Amino acid sequence: MPKDYDNIPDVRDGLTRKERIVLYCLKQAQEEFGGRNVPTVTLYGRVVEKIDMDEDEFQHILSKMVGLTRNSDGSTSFG
Repeated sequence: MPKDYDNIPDVRDGLTRKERIVLYCLKQAQEEFGGRNVPTVTLYGRVVEKIDMDEDEFQHILSKMVGLTRNSDGSTSFG
């Protein structure tokens, strides 16, 4: 599958392939951690085992999923 398809939103729910992989890995990790919070570095390690993604893109996807927005001064807030 060409890399271009990794960033195209799916018509069913608007998630890209990369976002779907992050969610899938998070679900698996949460089940293994007994519902507890999953360390970000653990989640990132599991994601890069499945798809090529740098840390900035990973952090951007996580921020988008939890509703964080980046302000002009570099800080983040809930949007």
